[in-house]
Amino acid sequence: MLDNERELIVRSMTWEAAGVLSVTLADPGGAPLPPWEPGAHLELDLGKWVRQYSLCGEPGTPGTYRIAVLYEPDGRGGSAFVHEELRPGRTVLVRGPRNRFALEGAPRYLFVAGGIGITPLLPMVARAAGTGVPWRLVYGGRSRSSMAFLPELARYGDAVTVVPEDSDGRPDLDALLGVPEPGTAVYCCGPEGLIAAVERRCEAWPAGSLHVERFAAARDPEPDGEDTAFAVECARSGVTVEVGAFETVMDALELAGIQVPNACREGICGSCETSVLAGVPDHRDGLLTDAERAAGRSMMPCVSRCLSDRLVLDL
Repeated sequence: MLDNERELIVRSMTWEAAGVLSVTLADPGGAPLPPWEPGAHLELDLGKWVRQYSLCGEPGTPGTYRIAVLYEPDGRGGSAFVHEELRPGRTVLVRGPRNRFALEGAPRYLFVAGGIGITPLLPMVARAAGTGVPWRLVYGGRSRSSMAFLPELARYGDAVTVVPEDSDGRPDLDALLGVPEPGTAVYCCGPEGLIAAVERRCEAWPAGSLHVERFAAARDPEPDGEDTAFAVECARSGVTVEVGAFETVMDALELAGIQVPNACREGICGSCETSVLAGVPDHRDGLLTDAERAAGRSMMPCVSRCLSDRLVLDL
């Protein structure tokens, strides 16, 4: 078992909304769990599936982790397993916590959530409220019955605006984001349509104002490079692999016996992030910032490629 892996027991499961189950995990022997910060997630190995879920409890709660899972009957099977088979008393292999969506310090916060996208924002709201920093949450969903954690959010009063689509329509993003507010950090998580709409409206905001986390790969514009073959040198293992025009770096590495941790294989989870020692990556992920892409010090081999003839990776 790796250093960041541990077997945890399902302590309890609770209906938080129609189709949304929260799962509380703990060490079977009662040992303390590694601390975490708002925005962190866990990776659950569910046998056939490896899935990542945002931690949505209180970061200071000792001994337990809480996640929430939306049932997706037409999904790839992970959520169905949690809803239909996972039960209190069972153990599950967990990796993490990891954090690619950290809450940065700011004079003010604006949180925008859509549906199950409330999960990573819930501990952020708690942190902001606890530190006294001005903040506001706008939370949209199909209906109140489908929107998780409304009772927990009720304690924040007017700082939270709940917008059920069936009665109130969708959040007015033009009114919310139409005028840039220097000093306000915007955190958004939810369906791709919501995130893309928020991104468009934040183009006029100061650089670095917007922070997003996706549950699915974005519909990116054309990549910087073409899908041509190139070589990848693995510095630590001494292996060099040829990556074909129609295969991913991850696939080529696995065929050569080089294993890289991975979960989504869509460039959105960050579990495969690998240090680049030489060469120019063609970034196609949905995680790295513009500054991180320009620096070229890491890449996601599950989707990204190469703009040079050769890449040297720290593998």
